[in-house]
Amino acid sequence: MANDYRAIAKSVVEHLGGKTNVAALTHCMTRLRFVLHSQDGVDINKLKALKGVMGVVDNGDKVQVIIGNEVSYAYKEVMALCELSTVSESEVPAKKEKLTAKSIGAKMLDALVGTMSPLIPAIIGASMVKLLAMVLEMLGWVEPNAPTLIILKAIGDGAFFFLPVMVAASASIKFKTNMSLSIAIAGVLIHPNFMELMAQAAEGKHVDFFGIPITSVKYTYTVIPVLVMTWALSYIERWVDSITPAVTKNFLKPMLIVLIAAPVAIVLIGPFGIWVGTALSALVYTIHDTLGWLSVAIMGALWPLLVLTGMHRVFTPTIIQTIAETGREGMVMPSEIGANLGMGGACLAVAYKTKNSALKQTSLAAGASAIFAGISEPALYGVLVRLKRPLIATMITGFIVGALAGMGGLASHSMAAPSLFTSVQFFDVNDPMSIVWVFGLIALSIVLSFVLTLVLGFEDVPEDDADEKTTSEPANKEAGKAEDKPTVVSAS
Repeated sequence: MANDYRAIAKSVVEHLGGKTNVAALTHCMTRLRFVLHSQDGVDINKLKALKGVMGVVDNGDKVQVIIGNEVSYAYKEVMALCELSTVSESEVPAKKEKLTAKSIGAKMLDALVGTMSPLIPAIIGASMVKLLAMVLEMLGWVEPNAPTLIILKAIGDGAFFFLPVMVAASASIKFKTNMSLSIAIAGVLIHPNFMELMAQAAEGKHVDFFGIPITSVKYTYTVIPVLVMTWALSYIERWVDSITPAVTKNFLKPMLIVLIAAPVAIVLIGPFGIWVGTALSALVYTIHDTLGWLSVAIMGALWPLLVLTGMHRVFTPTIIQTIAETGREGMVMPSEIGANLGMGGACLAVAYKTKNSALKQTSLAAGASAIFAGISEPALYGVLVRLKRPLIATMITGFIVGALAGMGGLASHSMAAPSLFTSVQFFDVNDPMSIVWVFGLIALSIVLSFVLTLVLGFEDVPEDDADEKTTSEPANKEAGKAEDKPTVVSAS
């Protein structure tokens, strides 16, 4: 480890109001996600200035600190420092706040991201196994009906088929409700007998529950219905708990919860969730059908900004459901090729031109992360947002490469972040030229963003700013202004 993560952890916690202000901590691939008791004592500007911190996303009592690929080391140090080994976000009491359109939207996005983020590794792993089975069949190494191929496809399809159960488990943590009850109700929706009944309803047979007609719905591979169901379950559970006598809670409470929540899910919430999910997918792909390659180009240009705001996670359910039902996704995933690989190319250009040794190391590491692993946040927060013009170069690259990907009809068979190592997800077994398209666009993304970054130039970071990135103010502000004047780096 090049960085001293114990020192980084100490400084981060200090500028978040101290260890007593940290209520909970989780982490993703690049970020520390803090839940704070209070915003008192939090200094976001000084936090952003810390060496080892690539960026900060401030959401009030929830602060995300971008560390990079080695975030797990910082996470362990913060956990030890704050003694948070047994504390999770779900254990922190929710704060009451005034409901506005903005707060409701933020809560919905937070629920979606909080539920889906833990499931993404399983979904990516499963989709890559499905891709492996497809490639083996394409190469003729296994027979189409061979047991080996059937088992591989089952392994790859498991996470998608039982996605409602996985969503129920994850959402129960987010909404602070009983996980086993959430899973049990989700299990009803994919029970063979219930699925057969829904198939009969789809063929025109009248199906009702105590006289209440039931809409024919297929719940496998879906996200929104169970997500909404688990949210409703959290309220049903609290209400049932309030009306059941203490002596009967062991058996009466869970029975009533299941008897109330399951029919509500089947009759009302499930069909509503399917309608919402279908409407979102229809909106996305109506835009795709209307604009064609231009929609992929626009998405490619906007993707870095969507990642910055966290809005890119909105497309996760749509991508999952589309791949599960059709085997491919042809709008969002292809647009990420130019965006992800372009961020890597822009970082390489920064590393090539900068005179700052610390920025050079950061840019090289961030560029390699984006190109080889598809993890773009180190590049985005550590380099592009900081220097600005390379971000513009990346957005231009995303538009051009996205347009070409749309014209070439590229589609992904997995939702792994596009990178050199995951390029196989865009191969089409029925079109060998797709391989040429994929590698051609990867090369174009890196080279074009590299060249555009050099052409646009950027304001280089003075050596002292990056090497001694601290929270302290310069002793002599006037001298600091004179010495720290940025150097404009261009192709000349």
